[in-house]
Amino acid sequence: MDYKTAGVDVEAGRAFVSRIRSSVESTFRPEVLGGLGGFGGLMRLPAGLRKPLLVSGTDGVGTKLELAQDYGRHHNVGIDLVAMCVNDVITSGASPLFFLDYMATGALSPEAMAEVVEGIADGCRRSGCSLLGGETAEMPGFYPAGRYDLAGFCVAVVEEDELIDGRAIEAGDSIVGVASNGVHSNGFSLVRKVLAMANADGGTRFGPGQQPLIEALLAPTTLYGDLVQSLQTAKLPLHGMAHITGGGLPENLPRCLPEGLSASINPDSWSRPELFHWLQQNGEIPERDLWHTFNMGIGFCLVLPETAVAEALSLCQALNLPAWPIGEVEQISSAQSDGINGLPS
Repeated sequence: MDYKTAGVDVEAGRAFVSRIRSSVESTFRPEVLGGLGGFGGLMRLPAGLRKPLLVSGTDGVGTKLELAQDYGRHHNVGIDLVAMCVNDVITSGASPLFFLDYMATGALSPEAMAEVVEGIADGCRRSGCSLLGGETAEMPGFYPAGRYDLAGFCVAVVEEDELIDGRAIEAGDSIVGVASNGVHSNGFSLVRKVLAMANADGGTRFGPGQQPLIEALLAPTTLYGDLVQSLQTAKLPLHGMAHITGGGLPENLPRCLPEGLSASINPDSWSRPELFHWLQQNGEIPERDLWHTFNMGIGFCLVLPETAVAEALSLCQALNLPAWPIGEVEQISSAQSDGINGLPS
């Protein structure tokens, strides 16, 4: 018996690497040394940095992968993987430098895997970071044939004196919510249960515009790097930022607030996307669970002085990102038990 008979096709692996090489190398920043295939990726720090801090983040795509694989949609989950990591690290004001990916599969499917990597490369190009390397593990018997899992790792850099860590946030600051383009990459264990309850499939449509449901659910997570860069270039006084992922606004917005402060949110300040109405109605999801699971149409939050809100909204609009003033920062009162109010508890 040889390795291929045991379930690992080394030759297919080599062909896969050859196919993705141009996509990967198209992401390389000028600071990258060498090419794909070494034991470790090499990259210089950008020139001119005075006191750089490295910011790292790692994440996955969760069970959105199950839905994507059911419908053969692989490119967008590559973008999702990058977005889940990059959107986290940019909340500190850092610029993404490089990205690493890990893919594990039961049996290598070169076409599907190449689509994933091309999606990762797409997300990296949009984020200005280099896809510096990765690992594809063929694990027959551990994963079912045709199924795969993904994990990503991103490193970014920020000058120490330009770090945004929430310490500048104070009572009276405004909170701007920037739109998501759907569920993004969180809550899919619940989404998949709702789809089963509703007997939904590739032909199911929703809302007044009768949008294809599966297409809406598999839309890639919005990348907010260009927005943060635009806000920094305009020298807006960003006091804090939050990436709204699993747990929604109640779990994520308080993470950027200093002790003693809370966020007061007006849920009527933006329109709830129709997709969340469909999920709630067809899954009989209680209102509280909806808010504590999904982003509810807000994918990213900015915390800044009220005097900077108008310019922030204008910059969002210039990048075709709908945004709204959704609340403000307050002192925590003795009656509050957590860092957010105004939402179902």
